[in-house]
Amino acid sequence: MKNKRSIFKSITITLIALLLLSACGQGKDSEKDNKSYPKEVTIGYQVIPNAELLVKTLGLAEKKFPDVTIRWVQFDSGRDVNTAIASGSIDFGLAGSVPVSIGVSSKLEYYVYFLHDIIGENEALAIRNDTGIATIQDLVGKKVAVPFGSTAHFSVLSALANAGITQDQVTVLDLQPPDILAAWQRKDIDAAFVWQPTLAKLVEDNGSLLLSAKDLAAQGAITSDTGIVSKKFANKYPTFVKDYVAVLDEAIEIYRTKPEEAAKALAPLLSTSEEESLAQMNELVWLTSKEQQDEQYLGKGAGSGFGKVLKATGDFLVEQGTIESSPELSDYEKAIYVAGIEQ
Repeated sequence: MKNKRSIFKSITITLIALLLLSACGQGKDSEKDNKSYPKEVTIGYQVIPNAELLVKTLGLAEKKFPDVTIRWVQFDSGRDVNTAIASGSIDFGLAGSVPVSIGVSSKLEYYVYFLHDIIGENEALAIRNDTGIATIQDLVGKKVAVPFGSTAHFSVLSALANAGITQDQVTVLDLQPPDILAAWQRKDIDAAFVWQPTLAKLVEDNGSLLLSAKDLAAQGAITSDTGIVSKKFANKYPTFVKDYVAVLDEAIEIYRTKPEEAAKALAPLLSTSEEESLAQMNELVWLTSKEQQDEQYLGKGAGSGFGKVLKATGDFLVEQGTIESSPELSDYEKAIYVAGIEQ
């Protein structure tokens, strides 16, 4: 009996030890899984002359992650990107600061992990030269096209508000960039606030620029093209997010040190010449992850300049009747994922 008890005790101790080792092993495996790369990543992009488009064109993500299948899905606006993130069909996306503000206010499950660019002259109000429009006040009674829920939409509303023009004095039409170009060619619209490369095509077709996002930024209406990632993905694969940011930094370095090479790579996607491609790239402000750690951008999330931009944007959209409510500043700040930019 004593021997049996001794054997039982020995077996019990062994089982406990194995269970403890198994638990420890699972912890390590869990930690490893948390740091590993996924088998497949879906990135929702837009044809905007910034670092992400350069990453796609040069195949930098595929080179960085040879064992990961990278799927690129093109979108025409941030509103559609919000829908895709909400449905779980993409992991990463690019949306303007306005649709991101709307997304946060709607409690969409994503983080802001990167600022792809600060919008400047790349987004502007184009007017037809045969409409007699010379000032913002001349828009009264005219038809202006813009993708609703976009940074351009925010810019139009800001421009009208700054000029004391109410929305019922102007016919503002909700059109996506390809539809804006088609409507412009049919002469169905008098003006349009849109981004490159569509913007350049409007100017080429009897158009002129009246006001840019850069002008409005000087008046306090700052906009950006923003990188977002689903919370589920970022929480499961934080190392991938961080390493993807490093790839974006690599593209920014190429643009800064070899601008002609970058322009040549993007020209076919922008349907323009290499010279015009470079000009469009220069209309945006490209920031590295290190530069985005500055408090005026993403900073540490809390107290960041971008958090304030999102809050101010949300509040403005409430005033304009675009959304019903804007959450507290802290809610916008919590949506900023700074781990990715801390290289």
